[in-house]
Amino acid sequence: MGTMEEEDLREYFCVQYGQKLLKLLMKFPVSEEQSPSPSIRLLEKKKEAKLVHQAMEAQKEAFKTRMEALNNRWEELGAKEVQLKAYIRKFEQFIQENDQKRIRALKKANKERELKKQRVKELAKAKLEMATLKQQHQQLYNKLQQYSIFNQYLERVVEISEFEEIREVIGRYKTLVGMHRDLVQSAQEGLEMIEQAKVRLAHYKEEKDDEILQHNNELARLQMRFDHARSEVIVWESRWAHIQNTAAKKTLMLGTIKMATLNLFQSVNKQMKEALLVPIEDTHKQLDMIQQFIQDLSDIWAEVKKKEAQNRSQISVH
Repeated sequence: MGTMEEEDLREYFCVQYGQKLLKLLMKFPVSEEQSPSPSIRLLEKKKEAKLVHQAMEAQKEAFKTRMEALNNRWEELGAKEVQLKAYIRKFEQFIQENDQKRIRALKKANKERELKKQRVKELAKAKLEMATLKQQHQQLYNKLQQYSIFNQYLERVVEISEFEEIREVIGRYKTLVGMHRDLVQSAQEGLEMIEQAKVRLAHYKEEKDDEILQHNNELARLQMRFDHARSEVIVWESRWAHIQNTAAKKTLMLGTIKMATLNLFQSVNKQMKEALLVPIEDTHKQLDMIQQFIQDLSDIWAEVKKKEAQNRSQISVH
């Protein structure tokens, strides 16, 4: 609000006092020929400035008063707007309450109308049921007249039997009928159980026949595997005997080779006249030593042959 007032004041003074200053300047034209002294012009300018300042202050005060009036008016309008909104809310609430009352009244009227229709329907239904009951009563009465001969018959039965009242005869009859029904039901249940047992027995026999067939097939397969395994056992027994014989021969040969190697190593050891520290059971090491000895002999023999050839060549030259 303060920013808006300052902008309005600035614009107002720019418009009003710009025009008024222009008019004041036009009232006091100054020519070069009649120009007063600087002091006089300064006094005139100060006087003009004072007049302008006074006019501006008056206009500013008037504008301030006007703005205060406008603000008060604006506040009044705001209060009236709040009151008007409150009135509108109350009016809308009043309209809504009236609508709700009207809707409730309509619902109540519709409900009473439906209730009346339902009662009319119930009355018509009751009349129909009354007519049906009267018809059934008449039918029962006719049946009672028809069954009266049975009542007479039961009375004669009571007279000639050990029963004292008709209801005892009827009770006895109901007991016998119940027993008969129970016996029939028991017999039916027994027949059903027998049929179920037959079905289970047939199913059990079928399952067992299948199991027996499967076991027979499995037994035949196992017998074939047994025969095959027994034939393989004979083959592998013969192979094992051959392997044992071969192993015995190779073991004998290995022992002979080790003995010959040891004898040869001992001969080499004597020839070298050195004590070679090689275990008796280390045949590989002994063979290595023998190979080294033979290699040394071969080198020596080659050297000897080389020297002999040189000597022969020298003799032939001389």
